[in-house]
Formats: sequence, C-alpha cells, structure tokens
Amino acid sequence: MQKHVVNVSVNPRGSLETLSQREVHQLSEAGSGSTYSLFRQCALAILNTGAQIDNAKTILEAYEDFEVRIHQQDRGVRLELLNAPADAFVDGEMIASTREMLFSALRDIVYTESELGSPLIDLSSSPGITDYVFQLLRNARTLLPGVEPKMVVCWGGHSINSEEYKYSKKVGHELGLRSLDICTGCGPGVMKGPMKGATIAHAKQRIRGGRYLGLTEPGIIAAEAPNPIVNELVILPDIEKRLEAFVRVGHGIIIFPGGVGTAEEFLYLLGILLHPDNQGVPFPVILTGPKSAEAYLQQLHDFVGATLGADAQSRYQVIIDDPAQVAVQMAAGLRKVREFRRERNDAFHFNWLLKIEEGFQRPFDPTHENMASLQLTRAVPAHELAANLRRAFSGIVAGNVKDNGIRRIEEHGPYEIRGEAHIMQPLDELLQAFVAQHRMKLPGGSAYVPCYRVVS
Repeated sequence: MQKHVVNVSVNPRGSLETLSQREVHQLSEAGSGSTYSLFRQCALAILNTGAQIDNAKTILEAYEDFEVRIHQQDRGVRLELLNAPADAFVDGEMIASTREMLFSALRDIVYTESELGSPLIDLSSSPGITDYVFQLLRNARTLLPGVEPKMVVCWGGHSINSEEYKYSKKVGHELGLRSLDICTGCGPGVMKGPMKGATIAHAKQRIRGGRYLGLTEPGIIAAEAPNPIVNELVILPDIEKRLEAFVRVGHGIIIFPGGVGTAEEFLYLLGILLHPDNQGVPFPVILTGPKSAEAYLQQLHDFVGATLGADAQSRYQVIIDDPAQVAVQMAAGLRKVREFRRERNDAFHFNWLLKIEEGFQRPFDPTHENMASLQLTRAVPAHELAANLRRAFSGIVAGNVKDNGIRRIEEHGPYEIRGEAHIMQPLDELLQAFVAQHRMKLPGGSAYVPCYRVVS
C-alpha cells in the first residue's frame, strides 16, 4: 500500500486530564511494552480513518516505523508522532475529529490499565464486571443522567454494498428527524451510514449536540478505523465488555445486513433477551434492510428459528425496505422503555435491570481448542446455545480481521467448529451465504479464504 507520512507533535484540547508520571511511564515503550503496543496500534488505526483496509496485520506492517512518544508537560500531555499517516492532517493540522479520538484512546487505555489493579474493581463476579463496564463508560463521560431514552444502537456489516449503505443512511435520517441519537461500532459501512443520515436530520431539526457514540475494542479498532462522524469514542478492553456496553447504554437496537460480526452481536443480544429473568424487560429490536437484502434477512431469521426456535424469533421485528416505519416502531418501543424504567426507578442512562449472565461477560479466547470445544447442541438451554453460537462467530471475526487471530490461522490452519448436524447445517449454509455475498471482507481485496471449517 502506498503511504505518505509526517512527523508532528499534538496536544489535547479539553479531552484529557493530565497524566501522572506513573501513567506516562506505563505508556512509554520502556515502561510497559504491552501497554505501549496497545496504544500504538489504536493510534495508528485512528490516524488511518477512511482507509479501505480491514486487516490489522496489513496496517501494522505498512507502518512498521510508526512511533508514538508520550511527553508529560506542566500544561498536560503532548504526543509526538513519528512517521504518522499524512491523511490525518490538513495543511499541517490534525483533523479535529481525529485529534479527539486519538486522545479518547489514550484516556481509555490509561484508565483501563491503571484501574485493573484497584481494589474497587471486581472481575470475579457478574455484578462486578457490570460495575466495571459502568465505570469505564462513566470515565469516558458517556453516561448522561436525566436524558430520556433516545440512544438507538445500530449494528450491521462493514463490508456492505452501496444500496445497503444508502438504506442505513435513510434509516438514520428518519431516526434523526425524531430527535434520536445513534450508537454504532464506530467503523465504516453500517457503522457510519446511520450516523451520516442522522447528522442531516439533526441539522434540519436544529438539534445541537446530537450524539454519535462509537463503542469499540482494541482488536476491532485496529482493523476498522473509526469513522469521522463519531463524536464520542469509547474503547472497551474486550469484545464482551463492548457488547455489554451496547445493551447497557442503548435503549433499542436496529440490525442491518452484515456478516459474521453482525451475527455475533445478534446472537449475543438474543441470548440475553431469552434469559428467563429478562422476559418482561422491554427492549425494542428491529431487523431491517432494503428490498435487495430480503433474502439475506429471511435467511438470518430462518437460522435463528432453526437453531434457537420461535421464542427467539418473537424477540424482534423484521421490517423490509421501509425506513420511516423502522423509526416509527423504534420510537414507539422507546416510549415503552421510558415508562418501564420510570415505574421501576431504573436509570435512563444505564440499563441496570437487564440480567446478563457471567458466561456472556467472560472474554472468549478463540484458540483452535476452544473453538472445537464449543457445545453447539440443543441439550443446553436456548440462551446458552445462543452464547456458544456467538462465540463461534467471534472466533471467525478474529480469524478474519484481528491480528492475533490471523496469525493463529496462518500457524495452525482453519478453526474447526463442531456440533450437532441440525445446528451445523444451517450454520454452514449461513456462512456460505456470507462468503458468496462478499460479507466477510471489504470489497476490492483478495478473494476470501475461510478461516474455519464446519464439522458435523
């Protein structure tokens, strides 16, 4: 890949308090190699915003000589960037959104690393993990008490065609006209489209302070750089805490066409909603896309029915090619959320009442052994099967785009996903459809080589 680089120094603008000497030492290459490497990887991805690359390994190898040096000054923190991507600058000045996200990454990584050893952090229990997610979001100033429910999470693929992208913009526009805010995974494709549509609608309604919240984690941000519309970026430590953050701060979720990453999120959500303790908790979910995506949406709907049953299918609506109706139904669902939380004195800004079992919160390490050992059988309760299917898709995401997963596949070959035939068959058919529809990788790259093998 052709590259142009620059050497610059950059200071935050009201987005980060000063760091202590210990925190600067943590982030220095000499102080903590792993912490420095993590921040360098996230910083490089942010500086590559707009690049059509979804392979972390490719980006890291293209900018092997990129360095970040963190300096503590009396006035605060200064970052020295060496051999940085030139596209992040205009006339020698870093683009404002890029600057904000760069220091958001620094904020989140410093906080995560410095708080992990705190006696106030309890990662041994489900309530403790939820509290940790709350603290991460509060530190990022994402939680706004008193604001009525209007944060709509939009999930969908980064590798989508232009018609699906335009449809996601239309839905975002309809949501924005109804004064709703947008939260996505902050990358390209469906993670950008609804935000772009909402910005226009917010401008039409003279809404200032519209929120475009992006939630990501280090393994994803390195492969899918944030889109520049994001005005609140939060980097969670791992995929499980990122997923919990979505359902804790979001008041409803719209799922657009996507690939394995979208299926992973969808299954995670269904697993939570299928838990007996969550039966009466209102949480509007809509599966939608343009007319051209109807077959895909039907296939995903059928997959849920074949593996998890009709009860799982009843937890969401399917709306085809009707952006206005999607927004109308979501707004109606949010009114039910508002009344429910008022009746139970639950916070608007964080969904404390939703039960999330510890199995959904523990990080899943997609080693070849762990992938082959997943219990994909109807002998386990539906919400647990959903969790295991989610882990299978999580491993495929890692093998597709995450640096560590790509290296594992290169070393040991494809993952093996094993289970009962009546689950493996619809799973294999769904994955083959993702490949045929180019939903595994960004278009224009090399032909997709599966990182998995389905075994009945």
